[in-house]
Amino acid sequence: MKLRIEKAIYGGAGLARDEGKAIFVPFTLPGEVVDAHVAEDRTSYANAELDSVLEASGERAEPPCPYFGECGGCHYQHASYAEQVRLKAEILLETLERAHLPEVPEIGILQGEPLGYRNRMRLHVDRGSSLLCYRRRGSHAELVIEECPIAAPVLLAVLVAMQARAAEWRLGEWAEEVELFTNAEQSEVLATLWSGRSTGEANRRLEELWPQIREEIPRVVGAAALASGEGKRSGGVLAKAGRQALTYRANGSDYRVSLGSFFQVNRFLIDGLVERVTAGRSGGVAWDLYAGVGLFARALATGFDKVVAVEAAASSVSDLRHNLGTPHRVVAAGTLEFLSRARAERQPRPDFVVVDPPRAGLGKEISGLLSQIGPRQITYVSCDPATLSRDLKSLLESGYHLTDLTMVDLFPQTFHLESVAILSR
Repeated sequence: MKLRIEKAIYGGAGLARDEGKAIFVPFTLPGEVVDAHVAEDRTSYANAELDSVLEASGERAEPPCPYFGECGGCHYQHASYAEQVRLKAEILLETLERAHLPEVPEIGILQGEPLGYRNRMRLHVDRGSSLLCYRRRGSHAELVIEECPIAAPVLLAVLVAMQARAAEWRLGEWAEEVELFTNAEQSEVLATLWSGRSTGEANRRLEELWPQIREEIPRVVGAAALASGEGKRSGGVLAKAGRQALTYRANGSDYRVSLGSFFQVNRFLIDGLVERVTAGRSGGVAWDLYAGVGLFARALATGFDKVVAVEAAASSVSDLRHNLGTPHRVVAAGTLEFLSRARAERQPRPDFVVVDPPRAGLGKEISGLLSQIGPRQITYVSCDPATLSRDLKSLLESGYHLTDLTMVDLFPQTFHLESVAILSR
Protein backbone atom coordinates (compact mmCIF):
# COMPACT_ATOMS: atom_id res chain seq x y z
CA MET A 1 0.00 0.00 0.00
CA LYS A 2 0.99 3.61 -0.53
CA LEU A 3 1.10 5.61 2.70
CA ARG A 4 1.97 9.10 3.93
CA ILE A 5 3.71 9.13 7.33
CA GLU A 6 2.01 11.51 9.75
CA LYS A 7 4.38 11.42 12.70
CA ALA A 8 6.92 9.35 14.62
CA ILE A 9 5.72 7.34 17.60
CA TYR A 10 7.50 5.97 20.67
CA GLY A 11 9.03 2.65 19.66
CA GLY A 12 10.71 3.86 16.48
CA ALA A 13 8.02 3.50 13.80
CA GLY A 14 6.19 6.10 11.77
CA LEU A 15 2.40 6.37 11.94
CA ALA A 16 0.28 6.37 8.78
CA ARG A 17 -3.44 5.68 8.23
CA ASP A 18 -5.28 3.55 5.70
CA GLU A 19 -9.04 4.14 5.68
CA GLY A 20 -8.72 5.39 9.25
CA LYS A 21 -6.74 2.41 10.52
CA ALA A 22 -3.37 3.10 12.16
CA ILE A 23 -0.44 1.58 10.28
CA PHE A 24 3.00 1.54 11.91
CA VAL A 25 5.95 1.54 9.49
CA PRO A 26 9.56 1.35 10.73
CA PHE A 27 12.46 3.32 9.18
CA THR A 28 10.21 6.17 8.01
CA LEU A 29 10.05 9.89 8.81
CA PRO A 30 7.18 12.38 9.11
CA GLY A 31 5.96 13.69 5.76
CA GLU A 32 7.39 10.83 3.70
CA VAL A 33 5.35 8.90 1.16
CA VAL A 34 6.23 5.21 1.16
CA ASP A 35 5.28 1.84 -0.25
CA ALA A 36 4.74 -0.74 2.50
CA HIS A 37 3.07 -4.08 3.06
CA VAL A 38 1.22 -5.31 6.16
CA ALA A 39 3.21 -7.82 8.20
CA GLU A 40 0.81 -8.13 11.16
CA ASP A 41 -2.87 -7.15 11.01
CA ARG A 42 -4.70 -6.43 14.25
CA THR A 43 -8.23 -5.20 14.86
CA SER A 44 -7.35 -1.55 15.54
CA TYR A 45 -3.92 -1.26 13.93
CA ALA A 46 -1.40 -3.00 11.68
CA ASN A 47 2.37 -3.34 11.68
CA ALA A 48 3.89 -2.94 8.23
CA GLU A 49 7.27 -3.38 6.57
CA LEU A 50 8.80 -0.66 4.42
CA ASP A 51 9.26 -1.57 0.74
CA SER A 52 10.45 1.74 -0.69
CA VAL A 53 10.48 5.48 -0.03
CA LEU A 54 8.63 7.34 -2.79
CA GLU A 55 9.00 10.87 -1.40
CA ALA A 56 11.87 11.23 1.09
CA SER A 57 12.11 13.69 3.96
CA GLY A 58 14.86 16.27 3.73
CA GLU A 59 16.06 14.88 7.10
CA ARG A 60 16.65 11.37 5.74
CA ALA A 61 20.29 10.34 6.17
CA GLU A 62 22.63 7.53 5.18
CA PRO A 63 22.88 5.05 8.11
CA PRO A 64 26.45 4.85 9.50
CA CYS A 65 26.13 1.11 10.31
CA PRO A 66 26.12 -1.70 7.72
CA TYR A 67 23.79 -3.76 9.94
CA PHE A 68 21.09 -1.09 10.30
CA GLY A 69 17.70 -2.59 9.53
CA GLU A 70 18.90 -6.14 10.16
CA CYS A 71 20.01 -5.48 13.76
CA GLY A 72 17.31 -4.77 16.31
CA GLY A 73 19.35 -2.30 18.35
CA CYS A 74 18.95 0.99 16.45
CA HIS A 75 15.82 2.59 15.02
CA TYR A 76 16.72 6.10 13.80
CA GLN A 77 19.96 5.85 11.82
CA HIS A 78 17.99 6.83 8.70
CA ALA A 79 17.39 10.29 10.22
CA SER A 80 19.75 13.22 10.71
CA TYR A 81 20.74 13.64 14.33
CA ALA A 82 18.94 16.98 14.58
CA GLU A 83 15.76 15.27 13.42
CA GLN A 84 16.19 12.43 15.91
CA VAL A 85 16.37 14.92 18.80
CA ARG A 86 13.37 16.88 17.47
CA LEU A 87 11.27 13.72 17.14
CA LYS A 88 12.08 12.56 20.67
CA ALA A 89 11.19 15.92 22.22
CA GLU A 90 7.94 15.89 20.24
CA ILE A 91 7.11 12.35 21.39
CA LEU A 92 7.84 13.28 25.02
CA LEU A 93 5.59 16.35 24.82
CA GLU A 94 2.75 14.45 23.14
CA THR A 95 2.92 11.64 25.71
CA LEU A 96 2.66 14.11 28.59
CA GLU A 97 -0.15 16.05 26.93
CA ARG A 98 -2.09 12.82 26.32
CA ALA A 99 -2.03 12.25 30.10
CA HIS A 100 -3.79 15.65 30.49
CA LEU A 101 -1.19 17.11 32.81
CA PRO A 102 -2.27 20.56 33.98
CA GLU A 103 1.09 22.15 33.17
CA VAL A 104 3.94 21.19 30.86
CA PRO A 105 6.87 23.65 30.65
CA GLU A 106 8.91 24.13 27.51
CA ILE A 107 11.15 21.10 27.05
CA GLY A 108 14.89 21.69 27.27
CA ILE A 109 17.34 19.51 25.36
CA LEU A 110 20.57 17.86 26.51
CA GLN A 111 22.40 16.08 23.71
CA GLY A 112 25.92 14.95 22.85
CA GLU A 113 27.82 13.02 20.22
CA PRO A 114 25.52 10.67 18.26
CA LEU A 115 28.11 7.92 17.69
CA GLY A 116 30.71 6.13 19.81
CA TYR A 117 28.84 7.02 22.98
CA ARG A 118 28.21 3.65 24.65
CA ASN A 119 30.60 2.65 27.44
CA ARG A 120 28.90 -0.76 27.62
CA MET A 121 27.85 -3.35 25.04
CA ARG A 122 26.17 -6.72 25.57
CA LEU A 123 26.38 -9.46 22.95
CA HIS A 124 25.06 -12.98 22.46
CA VAL A 125 27.44 -15.90 21.85
CA ASP A 126 26.62 -18.16 18.88
CA ARG A 127 26.65 -21.72 20.22
CA GLY A 128 28.16 -23.26 17.10
CA SER A 129 30.80 -20.74 16.03
CA SER A 130 31.40 -18.91 19.37
CA LEU A 131 31.15 -15.62 17.42
CA LEU A 132 29.61 -12.59 19.15
CA CYS A 133 26.22 -11.42 17.87
CA TYR A 134 23.35 -9.03 18.27
CA ARG A 135 19.75 -10.14 17.75
CA ARG A 136 18.16 -9.67 14.35
CA ARG A 137 15.29 -7.19 14.34
CA GLY A 138 12.03 -8.71 15.52
CA SER A 139 13.45 -12.15 16.25
CA HIS A 140 15.79 -14.20 18.44
CA ALA A 141 17.96 -15.08 15.44
CA GLU A 142 21.59 -14.08 15.79
CA LEU A 143 23.46 -11.55 13.67
CA VAL A 144 27.24 -11.82 13.76
CA ILE A 145 28.82 -8.36 13.86
CA GLU A 146 32.28 -6.94 13.33
CA GLU A 147 31.47 -3.33 14.23
CA CYS A 148 28.97 -1.16 16.12
CA PRO A 149 29.25 2.59 15.49
CA ILE A 150 27.45 3.58 18.69
CA ALA A 151 29.98 1.78 20.94
CA ALA A 152 33.16 3.31 22.36
CA PRO A 153 36.21 2.61 20.16
CA VAL A 154 37.96 0.46 22.78
CA LEU A 155 34.93 -1.84 22.96
CA LEU A 156 35.05 -2.29 19.20
CA ALA A 157 38.74 -3.17 19.43
CA VAL A 158 37.94 -5.81 22.06
CA LEU A 159 35.08 -7.11 19.91
CA VAL A 160 37.32 -7.52 16.87
CA ALA A 161 39.96 -9.33 18.94
CA MET A 162 37.39 -11.70 20.44
CA GLN A 163 35.87 -12.47 17.05
CA ALA A 164 39.32 -13.36 15.73
CA ARG A 165 39.81 -15.86 18.59
CA ALA A 166 36.25 -17.20 18.64
CA ALA A 167 37.03 -20.69 17.34
CA GLU A 168 40.07 -21.04 19.60
CA TRP A 169 38.39 -19.74 22.78
CA ARG A 170 35.17 -21.79 22.25
CA LEU A 171 32.94 -19.50 24.31
CA GLY A 172 29.85 -21.03 22.73
CA GLU A 173 30.46 -24.26 24.64
CA TRP A 174 29.75 -22.65 28.01
CA ALA A 175 28.77 -18.96 27.73
CA GLU A 176 25.56 -17.46 26.37
CA GLU A 177 26.27 -13.71 26.53
CA VAL A 178 29.22 -11.35 26.95
CA GLU A 179 29.11 -7.79 28.28
CA LEU A 180 32.00 -5.33 27.90
CA PHE A 181 32.27 -2.17 30.02
CA THR A 182 34.95 0.53 29.79
CA ASN A 183 35.96 3.47 31.96
CA ALA A 184 35.85 7.11 30.87
CA GLU A 185 39.44 7.10 29.56
CA GLN A 186 38.91 3.80 27.66
CA SER A 187 42.05 2.50 29.33
CA GLU A 188 40.40 -0.48 31.04
CA VAL A 189 37.64 -2.94 30.19
CA LEU A 190 35.70 -5.42 32.32
CA ALA A 191 34.14 -8.51 30.74
CA THR A 192 31.08 -10.28 32.14
CA LEU A 193 30.03 -13.67 30.79
CA TRP A 194 26.66 -15.33 31.43
CA SER A 195 26.63 -19.10 31.69
CA GLY A 196 24.13 -21.84 32.45
CA ARG A 197 26.91 -24.24 33.49
CA SER A 198 27.89 -25.34 36.98
CA THR A 199 30.18 -23.32 39.21
CA GLY A 200 32.91 -25.91 38.79
CA GLU A 201 32.82 -25.87 35.00
CA ALA A 202 32.60 -22.05 34.83
CA ASN A 203 35.65 -21.80 37.10
CA ARG A 204 37.62 -24.27 34.98
CA ARG A 205 36.69 -22.57 31.71
CA LEU A 206 37.44 -19.04 32.92
CA GLU A 207 40.71 -20.18 34.49
CA GLU A 208 41.80 -21.61 31.12
CA LEU A 209 40.62 -18.57 29.16
CA TRP A 210 41.88 -15.74 31.37
CA PRO A 211 45.63 -15.92 30.50
CA GLN A 212 44.76 -15.90 26.80
CA ILE A 213 42.51 -12.85 27.21
CA ARG A 214 45.22 -10.97 29.11
CA GLU A 215 47.80 -11.77 26.45
CA GLU A 216 45.61 -10.88 23.46
CA ILE A 217 43.61 -7.98 24.94
CA PRO A 218 45.60 -6.41 27.82
CA ARG A 219 43.04 -3.64 28.32
CA VAL A 220 40.62 -6.26 29.66
CA VAL A 221 41.64 -6.11 33.32
CA GLY A 222 39.00 -8.34 34.87
CA ALA A 223 36.28 -10.87 34.10
CA ALA A 224 33.54 -12.81 35.85
CA ALA A 225 31.06 -15.51 34.92
CA LEU A 226 27.51 -14.97 36.21
CA ALA A 227 24.71 -17.54 36.32
CA SER A 228 22.08 -17.19 33.61
CA GLY A 229 18.52 -18.51 33.84
CA GLU A 230 15.63 -18.04 36.22
CA GLY A 231 15.36 -18.16 39.99
CA LYS A 232 17.64 -17.25 42.88
CA ARG A 233 20.73 -18.57 41.12
CA SER A 234 20.35 -16.11 38.27
CA GLY A 235 23.02 -13.41 38.40
CA GLY A 236 25.07 -15.18 41.02
CA VAL A 237 28.84 -15.18 40.58
CA LEU A 238 30.17 -18.50 39.26
CA ALA A 239 33.81 -17.55 38.62
CA LYS A 240 36.17 -14.56 38.80
CA ALA A 241 39.45 -13.58 37.20
CA GLY A 242 41.52 -10.41 37.53
CA ARG A 243 40.03 -7.20 38.90
CA GLN A 244 36.33 -7.04 39.64
CA ALA A 245 35.86 -3.27 39.45
CA LEU A 246 37.16 -0.25 37.58
CA THR A 247 37.33 3.44 38.42
CA TYR A 248 35.06 5.69 36.38
CA ARG A 249 35.83 9.41 36.41
CA ALA A 250 32.64 11.45 36.15
CA ASN A 251 31.58 14.93 37.22
CA GLY A 252 34.95 15.53 38.86
CA SER A 253 34.79 12.43 41.07
CA ASP A 254 36.07 8.87 40.89
CA TYR A 255 33.42 6.16 41.14
CA ARG A 256 34.08 2.51 41.77
CA VAL A 257 31.93 0.41 39.42
CA SER A 258 32.02 -3.35 39.92
CA LEU A 259 31.10 -6.14 37.56
CA GLY A 260 27.31 -6.40 37.70
CA SER A 261 26.73 -2.84 38.94
CA PHE A 262 24.64 -0.34 36.99
CA PHE A 263 26.21 2.83 35.59
CA GLN A 264 24.93 5.31 33.01
CA VAL A 265 25.83 4.19 29.49
CA ASN A 266 26.39 7.44 27.58
CA ARG A 267 29.99 8.44 28.26
CA PHE A 268 29.52 11.89 26.70
CA LEU A 269 26.47 12.95 28.73
CA ILE A 270 27.09 11.62 32.24
CA ASP A 271 28.49 14.93 33.50
CA GLY A 272 25.68 16.92 31.91
CA LEU A 273 23.05 14.62 33.38
CA VAL A 274 24.52 14.91 36.89
CA GLU A 275 24.67 18.69 36.49
CA ARG A 276 21.03 18.85 35.38
CA VAL A 277 19.87 16.70 38.31
CA THR A 278 21.97 18.11 41.17
CA ALA A 279 23.23 21.63 40.30
CA GLY A 280 22.21 24.33 42.76
CA ARG A 281 20.66 21.84 45.18
CA SER A 282 21.61 22.30 48.83
CA GLY A 283 20.17 21.99 52.30
CA GLY A 284 19.98 19.67 55.26
CA VAL A 285 18.88 16.24 53.99
CA ALA A 286 18.61 14.76 50.50
CA TRP A 287 17.39 11.31 49.50
CA ASP A 288 18.67 9.52 46.41
CA LEU A 289 16.24 6.68 45.62
CA TYR A 290 17.31 3.95 43.19
CA ALA A 291 20.82 5.24 43.83
CA GLY A 292 22.88 2.66 41.90
CA VAL A 293 26.58 3.17 42.64
CA GLY A 294 25.91 6.74 43.83
CA LEU A 295 26.26 8.84 40.67
CA PHE A 296 23.83 11.48 41.97
CA ALA A 297 24.35 10.85 45.70
CA ARG A 298 28.06 11.65 45.46
CA ALA A 299 27.31 14.98 43.78
CA LEU A 300 24.56 15.83 46.29
CA ALA A 301 26.99 15.21 49.17
CA THR A 302 28.74 18.50 48.37
CA GLY A 303 25.57 20.53 48.96
CA PHE A 304 23.69 18.68 51.71
CA ASP A 305 24.57 17.95 55.33
CA LYS A 306 23.34 14.38 54.93
CA VAL A 307 22.52 12.24 51.91
CA VAL A 308 20.49 9.05 52.31
CA ALA A 309 21.09 6.76 49.32
CA VAL A 310 18.72 3.82 48.79
CA GLU A 311 19.62 0.85 46.57
CA ALA A 312 18.49 -2.79 46.47
CA ALA A 313 21.06 -4.49 44.18
CA ALA A 314 23.83 -6.04 46.29
CA SER A 315 26.69 -5.26 43.87
CA SER A 316 25.64 -1.64 43.53
CA VAL A 317 25.20 -1.27 47.31
CA SER A 318 28.82 -2.28 47.89
CA ASP A 319 30.02 0.30 45.36
CA LEU A 320 27.61 2.88 46.78
CA ARG A 321 29.06 2.54 50.28
CA HIS A 322 32.56 2.99 48.84
CA ASN A 323 31.62 5.98 46.68
CA LEU A 324 29.46 7.92 49.15
CA GLY A 325 31.41 7.65 52.41
CA THR A 326 30.60 9.29 55.75
CA PRO A 327 28.69 11.02 57.31
CA HIS A 328 26.11 9.95 54.77
CA ARG A 329 23.86 6.88 54.94
CA VAL A 330 23.38 3.96 52.59
CA VAL A 331 20.17 1.92 52.88
CA ALA A 332 20.23 -1.53 51.27
CA ALA A 333 16.53 -1.81 50.47
CA GLY A 334 13.94 -1.31 47.78
CA THR A 335 12.43 2.18 47.44
CA LEU A 336 8.93 1.05 48.45
CA GLU A 337 10.27 -0.63 51.60
CA PHE A 338 12.34 2.42 52.53
CA LEU A 339 9.51 4.93 52.01
CA SER A 340 7.00 2.78 53.87
CA ARG A 341 9.36 2.59 56.85
CA ALA A 342 10.19 6.31 56.69
CA ARG A 343 6.49 7.16 56.66
CA ALA A 344 5.66 4.77 59.51
CA GLU A 345 8.54 6.06 61.64
CA ARG A 346 7.70 9.67 60.80
CA GLN A 347 11.27 10.41 59.78
CA PRO A 348 12.05 14.11 59.19
CA ARG A 349 10.99 15.31 55.77
CA PRO A 350 13.94 15.62 53.36
CA ASP A 351 14.61 18.89 51.58
CA PHE A 352 15.23 17.22 48.24
CA VAL A 353 14.58 13.81 46.66
CA VAL A 354 16.00 12.28 43.47
CA VAL A 355 14.21 9.29 41.94
CA ASP A 356 15.71 7.35 39.03
CA PRO A 357 13.44 4.30 38.70
CA PRO A 358 13.61 1.51 36.10
CA ARG A 359 11.34 1.54 33.04
CA ALA A 360 8.28 0.57 35.11
CA GLY A 361 8.45 3.96 36.86
CA LEU A 362 7.38 4.68 40.44
CA GLY A 363 3.86 3.32 40.42
CA LYS A 364 0.89 4.27 42.57
CA GLU A 365 2.23 3.25 45.99
CA ILE A 366 5.61 4.97 45.75
CA SER A 367 4.11 8.13 44.19
CA GLY A 368 1.54 8.22 47.01
CA LEU A 369 4.16 7.80 49.74
CA LEU A 370 6.34 10.53 48.23
CA SER A 371 3.35 12.87 48.20
CA GLN A 372 2.58 12.08 51.85
CA ILE A 373 6.19 12.62 52.93
CA GLY A 374 6.15 15.88 50.97
CA PRO A 375 9.74 16.96 50.16
CA ARG A 376 9.95 20.52 48.87
CA GLN A 377 11.57 19.38 45.64
CA ILE A 378 11.62 16.14 43.68
CA THR A 379 13.76 15.51 40.61
CA TYR A 380 12.49 12.57 38.58
CA VAL A 381 14.90 10.93 36.12
CA SER A 382 12.88 8.78 33.74
CA CYS A 383 13.70 6.37 30.92
CA ASP A 384 10.09 5.88 29.77
CA PRO A 385 7.75 8.75 28.86
CA ALA A 386 4.57 6.72 29.43
CA THR A 387 5.35 5.77 33.03
CA LEU A 388 6.74 9.27 33.63
CA SER A 389 3.46 10.86 32.53
CA ARG A 390 1.46 8.49 34.75
CA ASP A 391 3.60 9.25 37.81
CA LEU A 392 3.73 12.99 37.15
CA LYS A 393 -0.06 13.11 36.97
CA SER A 394 -0.25 11.53 40.42
CA LEU A 395 2.35 13.89 41.91
CA LEU A 396 0.82 17.00 40.34
CA GLU A 397 -2.62 16.06 41.66
CA SER A 398 -1.10 15.90 45.17
CA GLY A 399 0.06 19.52 45.03
CA TYR A 400 3.39 19.52 43.18
CA HIS A 401 4.18 21.78 40.22
CA LEU A 402 6.28 20.73 37.23
CA THR A 403 8.77 23.59 37.00
CA ASP A 404 11.35 22.24 34.55
CA LEU A 405 11.58 19.42 32.00
CA THR A 406 14.58 18.26 29.95
CA MET A 407 14.79 15.59 27.26
CA VAL A 408 18.21 13.94 27.63
CA ASP A 409 19.27 12.00 24.54
CA LEU A 410 21.26 9.29 26.29
CA PHE A 411 20.60 6.78 23.50
CA PRO A 412 21.14 8.37 20.04
CA GLN A 413 20.13 6.29 17.00
CA THR A 414 17.47 4.48 19.10
CA PHE A 415 13.92 5.42 20.08
CA HIS A 416 14.85 5.40 23.78
CA LEU A 417 14.94 8.73 25.58
CA GLU A 418 15.69 9.93 29.09
CA SER A 419 14.04 12.88 30.74
CA VAL A 420 14.62 14.94 33.87
CA ALA A 421 11.51 16.47 35.47
CA ILE A 422 11.83 18.91 38.37
CA LEU A 423 8.86 19.27 40.71
CA SER A 424 8.38 21.66 43.59
CA ARG A 425 5.79 22.27 46.26
